[in-house]
Amino acid sequence: MLPRTADIVIIGGGCMGTSVAYYLAERGAGNIVLVEREKFLGMGSTGRNAGGVRYQFSTAVNIHLSIFSLDVLAHFEELFGISAGYRPIGYLFLLTTPQEVAQFQANVALQQRVGVPWVRYLEPNDIAALVPLVNLEGVLGGTFCPRDGLADPYSVTQGFAKGARARGVQIETETNVVGIQTEHGRVTGVVTDRGTMSTRTIVNCAGPWAAQIGKMAGVEIPIVPLRRQFFTTDALPQIPRDHPMTIEFTTSLYFHPEGAGLLIGMSNPDEKPGDTYAIDEEFHLKTLERALYRLPILENARVASQIAGLYEVTPDAHPILAQARALEGFYIAAGFSGHGFQHSPATGKVMSELILDGRATSIDISMLDLERFAEGRLIREVNVV
Repeated sequence: MLPRTADIVIIGGGCMGTSVAYYLAERGAGNIVLVEREKFLGMGSTGRNAGGVRYQFSTAVNIHLSIFSLDVLAHFEELFGISAGYRPIGYLFLLTTPQEVAQFQANVALQQRVGVPWVRYLEPNDIAALVPLVNLEGVLGGTFCPRDGLADPYSVTQGFAKGARARGVQIETETNVVGIQTEHGRVTGVVTDRGTMSTRTIVNCAGPWAAQIGKMAGVEIPIVPLRRQFFTTDALPQIPRDHPMTIEFTTSLYFHPEGAGLLIGMSNPDEKPGDTYAIDEEFHLKTLERALYRLPILENARVASQIAGLYEVTPDAHPILAQARALEGFYIAAGFSGHGFQHSPATGKVMSELILDGRATSIDISMLDLERFAEGRLIREVNVV
């Protein structure tokens, strides 16, 4: 039964919402209710995620979010009793222009300075030794971090949910938010299709639909949903299971081991905002063609499945982790532009601090406020694929 009142209502039951719920409950934040419109948790972007986790970003705040989050994922079973499936196979970025080489060498210097000593720049000969089956025509260099890798979004979501429930969080699925009540510049309630809850604190973790929730509250949130699709192959025994996640940065083509085969994807630069999960067959063929060029051994494989999910994209490819200045009690944790899953542990931690203490102390997220867009303070992440 949906309660009539709550101290905190979290909207969205993916990895982000469950993480925020867990870290708030760990702090004893009171009566917390998480609402999710689907029948099960993690059915939105979380459940349609390629599972990559990495330290290799181009801004200090993203690197700090990764340092905290990957440490949690590596020790997830000890903390939550469920393995996160963390596999440190490494991320290898292939660079094909002098500009990319310069940018990624600067990225490596920043990553090492901020606390990621394992990342390194590679010359083509080093890359060839690392991934002998990859066609390196036109590749000028690359970067590699052996502690980047993969994890399982579903298991992480279930782990956070389990920990949150054990600390008293009430999780209500099949509960659709249809309105936000406000009065005198602050949040007063959440209206759902199962009833209304009065509350003074809302955390918007609705991912690609965060802007719709904001609109209900009269808050403009510059997040748009953007389809990203990938496919898996049947068995490819020639590819070792510890083959690095390999990314051709210019085209954003990427592939990594998945089951007995590979998972392969690429971003469509012409994709228009929208929330469809339909497969774009024409772009699928373009992805397949590019993948065959970089990994000729794919000629021996067949496509096993195709999946589309949604990125939640902001103008500067950084999330919004903040309270909206225009509406007291309305917090936003969304807009990760494709790297939300891997930053979900840190997000739960910093949002709990922001909500309960007035500011985040584990990681400085002050630059990730909502108002930066209107005020022209964008902080661009260049390493987004």
